Amino acid sequence: MRFLKTRLFAALLGPFACLSVGSDPAGAKPKIAPEDALEILMAGNQRFVAGRPMFPDQSPNRRRELAAGQKPFAIVLTCADSRVAPELYFDQGLGNLFVVRNAGNILNDHTIGSIEYAVEHLGSSLILVVGHGKCGAVGAAVAGGHAPGRIPSIVESILPAVKASAGEPGDPVDNAIRANARQVAAALAGCAPILGDAVKLGRLKVVPARYDLVTGRVEILYAQPAAPAAAKAAPAVHGEVVAHAEPAKPAAH
Repeated sequence: MRFLKTRLFAALLGPFACLSVGSDPAGAKPKIAPEDALEILMAGNQRFVAGRPMFPDQSPNRRRELAAGQKPFAIVLTCADSRVAPELYFDQGLGNLFVVRNAGNILNDHTIGSIEYAVEHLGSSLILVVGHGKCGAVGAAVAGGHAPGRIPSIVESILPAVKASAGEPGDPVDNAIRANARQVAAALAGCAPILGDAVKLGRLKVVPARYDLVTGRVEILYAQPAAPAAAKAAPAVHGEVVAHAEPAKPAAH
């Protein structure tokens, strides 16, 4: 694959490191604008919260269609926690989301490379970094102490968020969960050249969010403001029209 031949990743560059290697500035052009992609996902989350999911794109025909290739419109970087399932809480089906999961939704070379591939080769226009309430990885970083095996590598990646949120009012673990999602999103948005260039060209948005285990609601922590929207038809995903929904307002933190 061209991607594997042209991208070399360092063995260890730290949790937020990116390599400045050559890329095709054009890349794969997204079929869905970043703002529309976010709107579709938030509409799906509203259906999930209300207990009225549509379970789209899960038919035998859809499976046959995807055998020829994939064009996921959004990327979700989230935790490996078994209680967190983006395809469910965004009410999406096969081929719609490119999901990358690890404990604490942290960054390393493999995570970044996977996301770069989806943006440059598959045309994804939105990256959502979704932390979640009661995250054990973040809780361990806040608590400190010794962790066995390779678990300390996860904790060390989250410590910058723990330090950044120290002293904030409220629950220290939840504050760190939010700070971690924001820091990871900011690192991805500035990751040169693939992701950073796509952001500058307006082809890509990177948005941090938090998923609530109890309510099922996804809260957008902040997002780049979109231009005032005129009345328009709802964006369609694979022929399915999804009603527009107002994205959640940024939280004050």
